[in-house]
Amino acid sequence: MKEFVISEAKAETAVLVGLITKEQDEEKTKEYLDELEFLADTAGAVTIKRFTQKVNGPNTVTYVGKGKLEEIKQYIADEEDQDREVGMVIFDDELSAKQIRNIENELKVKILDRTSLILDIFAMRAQTANAKTQVELAQYRYMLPRLQRLWTHLERQGGGSGSGGGKGSVGLRGPGETQLEMDRRIILQRITLLKQRLVEIDRQKSTQRKNRGRMVRVALVGYTNVGKSTIMNLLAKSEVFAENKLFATLDTTVRKVVIDNLPFLLADTVGFIRKLPTDLVDSFKSTLDEVREADLLVHVVDISHPDFEEQIAVVNQTLKELGAADKPMMVVFNKIDNYHWVTKEEDDLTPPTRENITLDELRHTWMARMSDNCLFISARERQNIDDFREWLYRKVRELHVQKYPYNDFLYPTNN
Repeated sequence: MKEFVISEAKAETAVLVGLITKEQDEEKTKEYLDELEFLADTAGAVTIKRFTQKVNGPNTVTYVGKGKLEEIKQYIADEEDQDREVGMVIFDDELSAKQIRNIENELKVKILDRTSLILDIFAMRAQTANAKTQVELAQYRYMLPRLQRLWTHLERQGGGSGSGGGKGSVGLRGPGETQLEMDRRIILQRITLLKQRLVEIDRQKSTQRKNRGRMVRVALVGYTNVGKSTIMNLLAKSEVFAENKLFATLDTTVRKVVIDNLPFLLADTVGFIRKLPTDLVDSFKSTLDEVREADLLVHVVDISHPDFEEQIAVVNQTLKELGAADKPMMVVFNKIDNYHWVTKEEDDLTPPTRENITLDELRHTWMARMSDNCLFISARERQNIDDFREWLYRKVRELHVQKYPYNDFLYPTNN
């Protein structure tokens, strides 16, 4: 079976390709390609070139137009002439089997799309049986509609129209098509088995959650690489893996946290990302049970990211798809130590942009919008962490009193 592994070749080089459309302007495309480059870096590839094209929408045959594809092909040839091999070309959208096949035939290098790249990272990061099962399920779901291109070399070897009956005639199917049917059955059987395995894992996890006692559950949610695991380590005094990579955390981690004698459960969940296919979200829904069953969501945002507001929207939409959008939520703007802005001239009457708004202006704007449900911190530099703990204590205690009013006397008021 095909696997999406590029991490073994640490120095493998990559070319990125994105589209500029009416729905996605040049600035937005640059941001998406920045993120795609970060994904490639996380997977172990080095980006050496980017290509973009202004079009109405993706070409159904080759994603980009014929001229742009020829330009990419020429660049690959020029690199080879100088003994610099291009390892792969990565496209910033999900490609169909036909698109991948046609692009590969032209460029003669490995072709990945955004989804297969994310799957590769998920496969690298998965540690537990639950995460590994979910990754495998997502890979097979991705692979199933793309099986045809894996066997085109066999289709050319036998059967087909050259045998007199036309390609696909009964009794004249080539070995490639036979293998394709076999693989399709094997994959469908494997998908069924993996689903059954996830049901059993979910049953075990549900039992574990029921045995945790009467404690309020808090879940850290947010876009990938916003600092959730660092916050978890601060609050729980644990050693959850955290680094400046996308999807550093894939498995949901739950720790018991105690603030002023008030215990509660804190869950660190897999980060969300834009352009994430529905099948991938579906495969990981069991990982996010902690989100659905949480009493309080702490939405962590990277305030230093130039596109943090869109990231907020992506997370809110994903929470809606998970049926968790109506839960009590606090927004924590992290990485204030990394926030940068450009001074705006006094006589500049143009509308303010993300680049020239001060952190104080953003703070007042969001605090006015969200009242008591908003906080600005730096987990790395431990700025405003005491305020964060105080806020969590008050919110968790309120929720505890609502859920378990008869043992509220166990926890003192934090004055």
